[in-house]
Amino acid sequence: MATARQGMEVIQAGPMASVQDAGRYGVRRFGITQGGAADLHGWAWANWLVGNPFGSAALEITFGGLKLKATAELVVGLAGADLGATVDGEPVAPWSAFRLGVGQVLAFQAPRDGLRAYLAVAGGFVVERVLGSLSCVVREGLGGHDGRGHALAHGDSLFVGPDAGNAGIEPKTVPTDQRPDYANPGSLDFVLGAQAGEFRGLSLFDFFNRDWIVDSRSDRMGIRLQGPGLSCAMPTMISEGLALGAVQVPPDGQPIVLLNDRQTIGGYPRLGTLSPLACSRLAQCLPGSHIRFRPVPLTRAHNQYVRFLQQFR
Repeated sequence: MATARQGMEVIQAGPMASVQDAGRYGVRRFGITQGGAADLHGWAWANWLVGNPFGSAALEITFGGLKLKATAELVVGLAGADLGATVDGEPVAPWSAFRLGVGQVLAFQAPRDGLRAYLAVAGGFVVERVLGSLSCVVREGLGGHDGRGHALAHGDSLFVGPDAGNAGIEPKTVPTDQRPDYANPGSLDFVLGAQAGEFRGLSLFDFFNRDWIVDSRSDRMGIRLQGPGLSCAMPTMISEGLALGAVQVPPDGQPIVLLNDRQTIGGYPRLGTLSPLACSRLAQCLPGSHIRFRPVPLTRAHNQYVRFLQQFR
């Protein structure tokens, strides 16, 4: 923190805003979850806008309602959901980089397209690294701007690196073909899992051919879905490790897609797993959104993810 300086002050905290990087890895054997940006796609492009390396911390802003006052000259990048962002009351477009002067107020209103916006600052936010990551996991009290897993609150300060106001950064915008239409998530890529054969044929048909509705009880641990009840011959099983995007089916037959702050093990049968990029798209779906799934081979999901990462590395 020796070279850090105050860059922003929180003057209004929204429902949930936190510092997130690419996630916390190598710790699940201790019962500690992954964390990290729920929408890896939007987070990565926000950092790209200001020239940050992959893995840099950015703010994840959920539902809006956040107001930040710049206490230093900053270059920031905004990607992900359109939450009606303004600077001193003037609209600013997502998927672009812009400058903030000392005293200017960046405010987020309510979702217009998507659920989570990502705000990166040139040089990155400077926070304490906990177990190899800067990511905030509220449930475990780890990481984030204070190192103790708290979401942003009124009066909090955010510290930035010495290059935060880098005048040499060229204004950028994210290519239009990389900007999703969050109102139309399409069909999400899904890889069938080890227990898929335990589900009845009609359940498998319904899973891939019926609409699913995002439940309002969803959060960073998991997305609950409402739809036709799925029936499995294996109602419970010995708990085993849970990957990002795992789809558990509890006894009520309503699937739960596990996200970044999920538990590390679980005993409900799993139909399969969403690809990482499908998880990113799902994390932007507002409650009440309709989604569908499509089965894809593991190699296809893996290759798409590798190509995505290569854009930033």
